[in-house]
Amino acid sequence: MNPTHNPEIVAFIDVLADTGSHYRMDEMERLYTEDLGFLVLTPQGEVARFTKAEMMAEFRSRRDAGEKPLSTEKRILHIEEQGDDATAILFRRMSELADPALYELRLRKVDGNWLVCGETVMPWPDLAHAKGFLPPRAATA
Repeated sequence: MNPTHNPEIVAFIDVLADTGSHYRMDEMERLYTEDLGFLVLTPQGEVARFTKAEMMAEFRSRRDAGEKPLSTEKRILHIEEQGDDATAILFRRMSELADPALYELRLRKVDGNWLVCGETVMPWPDLAHAKGFLPPRAATA
């Protein structure tokens, strides 16, 4: 059974993906809080942290260089709400030339609108070979 997600959050995620993928910077600026923490797992196994200004600069640079729009491909895997805070877990792929990724969006409702206050991006796991985060239970006598 598929859970029913809050349609307000689903609509926000749709707008977020479309806005960012098409480099609409004025709109994009309004979808993120000023204290945004954008975290990315690097190929070296470390976490790189970017501010809102740094993340916006990257998208602005791509737009200004004439980059083609990114893909809006995404699949919402889970949304969990706690009052005016929510966490959304997504499958996301920005391009056929980019690896798919697991996104965690940390959302905050501000003045009645959902905004992204944190985002974590990690490589999408190879599910065929995933063993899980805990080892199998040991047999007990």
